[in-house]
Amino acid sequence: MGKSNDQLREREPSNLSASIVATLKEQIIHWHYPPEHRLTEAELCEQFKVSRSPVREALRVLASDGFVKKLPNRAYVVRQYNIGEIEELYEVRLALELYAVECLATRGPQKKNDTEDLVKLKRTWTDLLDGSSKEPEELAKLDTLFHETLAHALGNKSLLRHLRAINERLMLFRIIDFGKPDRPDSTCRQHLEILERIESKDAPGARVAMQRNIDEGRNNVHTSIKDALARAYSMRT
Repeated sequence: MGKSNDQLREREPSNLSASIVATLKEQIIHWHYPPEHRLTEAELCEQFKVSRSPVREALRVLASDGFVKKLPNRAYVVRQYNIGEIEELYEVRLALELYAVECLATRGPQKKNDTEDLVKLKRTWTDLLDGSSKEPEELAKLDTLFHETLAHALGNKSLLRHLRAINERLMLFRIIDFGKPDRPDSTCRQHLEILERIESKDAPGARVAMQRNIDEGRNNVHTSIKDALARAYSMRT
């Protein structure tokens, strides 16, 4: 038996709020809002052409996930990470990924499909090194996929979940990083070296290669934060 109209209406706010959450999260991740930018229910209702109920639900979810902060007067402001917090994310990311490549080089991927995925990664980054042109945002997404594919091949779901949460907040910094002229080429070479070390079961070499790759992006955090702030404030003027 199909659902009644009343049941469908009960589901509607959740469906609407999920869409609002996804859109706002994407905008916050890409620094469309500067730190402490106030989000009002009225403004969001107008933006998304919805009632207050799904907007309130979306703001509660975003607050729970750490993307906005709730103020005592029931208002919400955007929570953008500062330099110290971004550096902490890189530290945790480094710890997770060094462990992942060490385990992969020591015992190999857990499943045949994972081995095939590593072969595809090698083909992708070899093609990019040979001259395939990509925009910074596309390269950033491919870079994220590279690191998450390695974590997936390890078979540790908790590690992959934590890495994905970190990567979500670092996306804009990856995009800015890949806008630098020499970054795509060096990343291709670093990724191929990581894969080569894993394939040859060189765990110490895999760790060194991974640390070099992550540190190159991490060293640009201060500049990237300034670029992100400039972008956010220019969008609001």
